[in-house]
Amino acid sequence: MTFYPDERIGLFIDGANVFSTTKSLDFDIDFKRLLDEFRKRGRLLRANYYTALLEQDDYNPLKPLVDWLDYNGFSVVSKRAKEFTDDQGRRRIKGDMDIELAIDMVEAADYLDHIILFSGDGDFCRAVKAVQNRGTRVSVVSSLRTSPPMIADELRRVADNFIELRDLEHMIGRGGE
Repeated sequence: MTFYPDERIGLFIDGANVFSTTKSLDFDIDFKRLLDEFRKRGRLLRANYYTALLEQDDYNPLKPLVDWLDYNGFSVVSKRAKEFTDDQGRRRIKGDMDIELAIDMVEAADYLDHIILFSGDGDFCRAVKAVQNRGTRVSVVSSLRTSPPMIADELRRVADNFIELRDLEHMIGRGGE
């Protein structure tokens, strides 16, 4: 991973995608360590975390994380998830944040030198290209080591750099050294 000391960096984290990836890799991210790690690599100007939240009367397991992120250096971008019943009568939840993340990334390209996208979703290919066309480098953090791989092949190919999430575990994992 190549970073430059005066480089203006932004983190864009697809919360649902990262959660699924770390669950498959069997580790949890320590978000304080993640911020500290990227602050060492350049001038961290932006750290966005994207998630959809179910509005429930009872306990929402994401709420403590979202609150902590919001008070500790992250800009949390969220919207209400929609709950519905599919054709087979199963309860489903839809809360896609791709458009919000993609638009924010493209807009941020005007003031960032390097965007680090934490997602393996191939839907971001066009946004990555748009950012690159504005002169901003894009590194994608995801995993080839899950089964199946969490990184879409086309996203890995379009990115300037691919960073294997498992390789960051010792730097950003909870309980790591």
